Amino acid sequence: MPEEVLVSAETGDDAAVYRLPDGQALVQTADFFTPIVDDAYDWGRVGAANAISDVYAMGARPVLALNLAGWPVDDLPLEMLGRVLEGGSAVAAQAGVAVVGGHTITDVEPKYGMAVTGLAPVEQIVRNSTARPGAHLFLTKPLGIGIITTAIKRRMASDRQIEMVVDVMTELNAAASEAMVEAGAQAATDVTGFGLLGHLRGMLAASGCSATLDAGAVDVLPGALDLAEKGAVAGGTRRNLDFVVGSVAWGDLPEAERVVLADAQTSGGLLIAIDDPDRLAQALERRGIPPRMVGVVEDGPAGRVTVTGRVSRDGSHGGRIPPR
Repeated sequence: MPEEVLVSAETGDDAAVYRLPDGQALVQTADFFTPIVDDAYDWGRVGAANAISDVYAMGARPVLALNLAGWPVDDLPLEMLGRVLEGGSAVAAQAGVAVVGGHTITDVEPKYGMAVTGLAPVEQIVRNSTARPGAHLFLTKPLGIGIITTAIKRRMASDRQIEMVVDVMTELNAAASEAMVEAGAQAATDVTGFGLLGHLRGMLAASGCSATLDAGAVDVLPGALDLAEKGAVAGGTRRNLDFVVGSVAWGDLPEAERVVLADAQTSGGLLIAIDDPDRLAQALERRGIPPRMVGVVEDGPAGRVTVTGRVSRDGSHGGRIPPR
């Protein structure tokens, strides 16, 4: 591996990082998926926000993007693909990202996403593999996205829940990324398809640490726990549970609450590890993000997570640090 490659697939991080001659780091990532909401424009917005998030998770600034799409041209009109691309372009513009091209293929199932390039000073890059015992863990968006999008597909979600989950998924992680860089975060990752527990386990395994997670401090979208109890659980979330079963001490946490913590997210929040929780809380608060501290990194077996407390049904901010 060339010495200019600073982050590769070895640690399962959110993006690859390559050191440029001028001391800048180039950050590269790609992500795409099938529709998770009914509206084509909203799907494009979500797809773009989700792909761009990996750059923010590295502490970098996204600058360029290429569209990636698969489209069943014999079954769905190209005008609908146009709406998807419009949605993606709208979110990219919001992020200050230039969409400079892309590639589309004929596919039996529609797919959309982006390849995204970012830049940052090398010393500003935030990895997932550098958490240390004593660091506090923060999560910047609520959980339950996968549960509600599954409920949408099964016609179980209310109009308010659909509106709410689209708002959460299309919210950029730009401000959270700025806050963690300003505060000097040790490590970070964004919470997406592997769920909170899967991504936390990945961070801990790469860092050689364990952690305690306070389930009662995790913010949850209203109604998500109820929907989980009614069976609105995606196959990906079930696989997440199977994946972490040997790494998590659940205590007496009921099945539905375990589902919430393993719920496969799309365009979820940043999971941040930091020595100085007050500094991060203040940086988040200044940007209008409620600071939610959800756990602590500890000495122990690499990748081990001990869950305490109970998931809140009403989505209250149990881990919220009051502004100072």
